[in-house]
Amino acid sequence: MQTKSAFVAIVGRPNVGKSSLLNTLVGEKVAIVSNKPQTTRTRITGVLTKGEIQYVLLDTPGLHKPKTVLSEYMVKQVNESVSEVDAAVLVTEATGEITNAERQLMETFAALKLPAILAMNKIDLLDEKEKLLGKIAAFSQAFPFSAVVPISALKGDGVEELLREISPFAKEGPHFFPDDAMTDQPERVIAAEIIREKMLRNLREEVPHGAAVVIEKMHDRAEDEPSPDSPANRDIVDIEATIYCEKESHKGIVIGKKGAMLKKIASEARMEMEEFFGIHVNLQCWVKVREDWRNRQSQLRNFGFE
Repeated sequence: MQTKSAFVAIVGRPNVGKSSLLNTLVGEKVAIVSNKPQTTRTRITGVLTKGEIQYVLLDTPGLHKPKTVLSEYMVKQVNESVSEVDAAVLVTEATGEITNAERQLMETFAALKLPAILAMNKIDLLDEKEKLLGKIAAFSQAFPFSAVVPISALKGDGVEELLREISPFAKEGPHFFPDDAMTDQPERVIAAEIIREKMLRNLREEVPHGAAVVIEKMHDRAEDEPSPDSPANRDIVDIEATIYCEKESHKGIVIGKKGAMLKKIASEARMEMEEFFGIHVNLQCWVKVREDWRNRQSQLRNFGFE
């Protein structure tokens, strides 16, 4: 069988469903999801192998006007991703006007001569079909998309059709990942992102955007180190995580009254880690302050934003 690979960037403005689409395509949650913009901070690779074709799907941060050094890094991730792929999928909502960020992306496609597919997301929330047709017409006038596919990333509607539209851009060559791979993210990164997602879902908007999570330790408990509470249980991983906030007041909010909020975040994160990794997890979380870390290059490097 002659194998092929298609490298595809999933791009769009913040909060249009790019990460939800990646997760649905891959069939597993490999990117965190929340209803807050700029949830995705760096490029995340999802992998789907179907027969001869391996789809390497790059979920990117939402394109926005940067206000910090971190957000400049996020925008750079979008531009670099688009320059390195065989095709792009521009995700937009089924209603509303074309935004400046979307026009900027289409200008980039044109400059790079990059083929692109338009994915009209959230069609399950659409009340009038005419709104969708009007927006499709506006986008089609702005850029010659190879295809326009209405989808619901959450419900999976239109996703198979989207894959069929991507497949012609696959190029002959070896598969770059094992055929059963779903992502190239290290387990430490996945664990940190799960904790950050629980913060995004439990805390008010300003606080989690000023937080970073670092996994200080991730250690499989060896057979000669059984749990004192359950000597027979050897399938366990010990994880120690530090949550860094930008302000002392934010640290107090993350910890909560008598530690209640931190306990809630850690409990939800532990349960999802156990489901994802398929083993018991012993998770310990601490909270520290690193003032204005989003604007400090040295701190960004320490937190993995190279």
